[in-house]
Amino acid sequence: MQNFGMSMLWFWISYIIVTLIGVGHTIFNIVVLHMKSMKDGPGMGEGYEKTKPWHPLYNIIMFTLFGYLYMHGLETIAFSEALITGAIWAGICIVFDVFGWVIIKHPWSLSFKEFYVDYQPWITLIYLAIFFGPILGFLLC
Repeated sequence: MQNFGMSMLWFWISYIIVTLIGVGHTIFNIVVLHMKSMKDGPGMGEGYEKTKPWHPLYNIIMFTLFGYLYMHGLETIAFSEALITGAIWAGICIVFDVFGWVIIKHPWSLSFKEFYVDYQPWITLIYLAIFFGPILGFLLC
């Protein structure tokens, strides 16, 4: 049976960790590897662009780990619970991302085109990874 509070706890911990890893990877590329930043080049800059293929990997690892922790903590687990959790997590992420990365302007915000067109196939793979995270977590239980 679903525990929405715990589900949200594990979701947000995973989301924050994945975001920090992505930002940290970009900063590492710029500071340590001396790649161009967004102020030095077009778009988000080379430092960010080189991290894109890694984004689905961060997500599948983290959301599977926290999907496992969530599923393992339930009194009874079922595949249907994993499907519902994956759908909820992906849905929340899709809605939150449009506000956090597109609508609310900040130094790293993107336009709709940059986020939903130029970020392909990575953004689609990320959302699939988030959806499958609880399912893979269930399979590991």
